[in-house]
Amino acid sequence: MYIPPAYQNKNIEEVKDFIAKNSFGILVNQTNGKPWATHIPLELASKDGKDILVGHIAKANPQWHNFKETPEVLCIFNGPHGYISSSWYKDEEVPTWNYIAVHVYGKVSIVNNDVAMEGLHTLVNKYEKASECPIHLDNLSKGTLAQVNGIVAFEIEITDIQATYKLSQTRQEDKPKIIEELEKRDAGSKKIAKQMKKQK
Repeated sequence: MYIPPAYQNKNIEEVKDFIAKNSFGILVNQTNGKPWATHIPLELASKDGKDILVGHIAKANPQWHNFKETPEVLCIFNGPHGYISSSWYKDEEVPTWNYIAVHVYGKVSIVNNDVAMEGLHTLVNKYEKASECPIHLDNLSKGTLAQVNGIVAFEIEITDIQATYKLSQTRQEDKPKIIEELEKRDAGSKKIAKQMKKQK
């Protein structure tokens, strides 16, 4: 993706932490001759010392039919975003938008049932931690778990990560006012303000 130098985040550990905390992503590839996107959880993991993404889609989704012939995929992870009014600037300028977005490129491969189940256990255990009465896949009946037959699980070997953190880096003089105004707005704007405070 196009990233102006001022907004490029090259801190790979910070970006990986962002992916882990914003793991509901968009898987994009070419399917039946056109761009195809599916919104799914994509969990960051490690295999043989390399970073990978782990996920699954429904067998009824035709997207996986092209995985073998065209393994290159793009995964998009979105973070908070907020409208920036130029009325918050000292000098006249056009309005803009602050946001965080990460694009992960890689090669996808379908995994066997054992690896698929391992990924499902990791996914469920991660998100059940916040539940008052967490469930565990081990406690589900065979009939319920049979639904796993309706998915295709995969791993994506990451080949490139590109991260945009557009947080008014080119507006240092106006930054305090921008943060002040963002904190008066919606939840996404408040989160962007919080991220801006972290930037040096």
